[in-house]
Amino acid sequence: MPLTPLDIHNKEFSRGFRGYDEDEVNEFLDQIIKDYEILIREKKETEERLNSLNERLGHFTNIEETLNKSIVIAQEAGEEVKRNATKEAKLIIKEAEKNADRIVNESLSKARKIAIEIEELKKQSKVFRTRFKMLIEAQLDLLDTNDWDQLMEFDLDATELKTLKEEETLS
Repeated sequence: MPLTPLDIHNKEFSRGFRGYDEDEVNEFLDQIIKDYEILIREKKETEERLNSLNERLGHFTNIEETLNKSIVIAQEAGEEVKRNATKEAKLIIKEAEKNADRIVNESLSKARKIAIEIEELKKQSKVFRTRFKMLIEAQLDLLDTNDWDQLMEFDLDATELKTLKEEETLS
């Protein structure tokens, strides 16, 4: 068992002829030397272990700082992406609204033009119907005239036609 400072302090050597017993003192000193060598070795090992742990702690601290910075950068980048996406979405919505207004206005304009064309076609069909009706009525009036009856009563025989044809050729 290693000596404690209290053991060293309280150690009493027996008195010999010339003072303390030399062998006992040397033995005690050897024990102290061994204990202090162990303590020094343990202290050195502890210091090395402490240094190693401090290095690892420093390494982990650097990693932690790097991770914290990375998290902050990632958060900032995320916020930037979010802001840009929001801006882009607003622009897309604005553009879509403009396109929708343009399409609605074009559709209304086309609908007005078609309505005007329909009215024009109705007028034209009324005019056509009236003219066609007048034409048919005129043709019916022609059919109802006595001229048809007179044509049916007209007799020509083939010899008269021949003579008429010869006269036309001679002239």
